[in-house]
Amino acid sequence: MIRLAYLVSQYPAVSHTFILREVQALRRLGFEIRVASINAPDRPAERLTADEREEEAATFYVKRAGVAGALRAHLGTLLARPLDYGRGLSFALSLGGTDVRKIVYGVLYFVEAVMLGHWMAPQGLTHLHVHFATPAATVGLIASRVFPIGFSMTVHGPDEFYDAPGYRLAEKIAGAAFVCCIGSYARSQLMKLSPLEDWGKFEVSPLGVDAAVFAPRPFREAPDPFEVICVGRLVPAKGQHILVAAVDRLVKEGRHICLRFVGDGPDRSSLEADVAARGLGAAVVFEGAVNQDRIRALYAQADAFALASFAEGIPVVLMEAMAMEIPCVTTWITGIPELIRNGVDGLLVPPSDDAALAQALAVLMDDAALRRQLGAAGRARVLAAYNLSRNTERLAAIFRRRLSAQGAA
Repeated sequence: MIRLAYLVSQYPAVSHTFILREVQALRRLGFEIRVASINAPDRPAERLTADEREEEAATFYVKRAGVAGALRAHLGTLLARPLDYGRGLSFALSLGGTDVRKIVYGVLYFVEAVMLGHWMAPQGLTHLHVHFATPAATVGLIASRVFPIGFSMTVHGPDEFYDAPGYRLAEKIAGAAFVCCIGSYARSQLMKLSPLEDWGKFEVSPLGVDAAVFAPRPFREAPDPFEVICVGRLVPAKGQHILVAAVDRLVKEGRHICLRFVGDGPDRSSLEADVAARGLGAAVVFEGAVNQDRIRALYAQADAFALASFAEGIPVVLMEAMAMEIPCVTTWITGIPELIRNGVDGLLVPPSDDAALAQALAVLMDDAALRRQLGAAGRARVLAAYNLSRNTERLAAIFRRRLSAQGAA
């Protein structure tokens, strides 16, 4: 049996549901996965699903351990591994360079890293895998300098690629035993940042969805209104103001359309103001953040899925919609063309172009046969290349091969 720890910045979380699915799928394949999370779940216990409550009960929460937990971990580690403790602290401080603020963050990450390693040690966990090359990966990297553990990560992008020095991507690549990339675009960005000798660390490991859970929804031949759904955090990178502008164009053409935003975030107030200023209150609905059981019900009433993002990895929400045979319109950026081939599995438009987005939605509104065709092709694409079961087996094979080689070394 392969045993390893997963570290996540927040778990469970609405935006990290795919990590929970991955962990559950690996366990079904015989892996023993222990999960640690820096932060508490993003919702109170009564709003978690049954699966999420079960995960919460078994997860180690670093910040929940508090000052007392931090003191115990640091005192125990300092006494047991004084040289490694000192080297780890020195490394954490070096990540801040000469920036006082970053040095302070380095100290905080070191505190969390020691707590994490102290939790792993008595369980005999010798490898740590982290999703996202963000601060949680910094904590994992520091922990690997203090404790005799291997470190690896799954890189999604694109945020880390836009501030590679700030996220210390080069150091994380150098310190990782291996790196899983969710697609070729993500791998290419890491290759750009690393020397040739590190390229062998990179594994392409696509995400996936359970096509049995996200099953085809009833098709509506002549919907009125035409329901468009957009799922994701309400943040600038998602380009939701472009989608509002596209809907505005369609409404001014006299079309009966309803756009549902599913998710929450810092852009909500500006989006609501934009909708109000355009007089679109009857055409745009803000559903807020919802659990997976509710999100499938919202998908089921959708006639199209739209994502106007400026920056993405390969969005799992697109896979979910495609698995349910919802035709998708999204932007021709970063890793998205790896998932959707324009005119085959969905429609791709230039980012920032609300006129092109409106035109693509209009095409779907006017052509029921095309909606059926793209919906069926989208599900076929997910079954062939983004099936959760198959892609988890691919990840499991990576773990077996890499950890066996690590153990032998």
